[in-house]
Amino acid sequence: MVTSPADVTAADRPASLLLWRLLALLYDFFPALALWMLVGALFTAGYAVGHAARENIAPFSALQWVLWVCCWAVTGLYATLSWRRGGQTLGMRPWRLQVVNAEGGAPRLRQLWLRYAVGTLSVLLGGLGLWWALVDRQRLSWHDRASGTRVIRLPKR
Repeated sequence: MVTSPADVTAADRPASLLLWRLLALLYDFFPALALWMLVGALFTAGYAVGHAARENIAPFSALQWVLWVCCWAVTGLYATLSWRRGGQTLGMRPWRLQVVNAEGGAPRLRQLWLRYAVGTLSVLLGGLGLWWALVDRQRLSWHDRASGTRVIRLPKR
């Protein structure tokens, strides 16, 4: 039997995990910050070799844009490899959140990179893609929909 959208009750909708996702993002900010500091230190050390002692990388220069792209890529490696390995980043573990594909299994690496890219766009737009989960019928964010993945909350052990 096919159900129409009108037949879907509030009890049929999954719980909103927005608060848990935001807390996990806050926790994941700290490992990401450590990775950014490492990348920044490597860039600074490399830049210092051919420049004066007090000369800095110029704001909005090509080298600074490369630094930002490297920080984005390193953060993406952290996220996608964590999701691929066990479905969780460090920030997701205390809140028992896990990324799975639509069937509940392990997502493919392509899906995870797509999730990360759309999630980045969502964050750049003030988190609009995350807030979307509050009005979405299945409580999915933009990056859940785009990548064919979802976040579930694991039961207590």
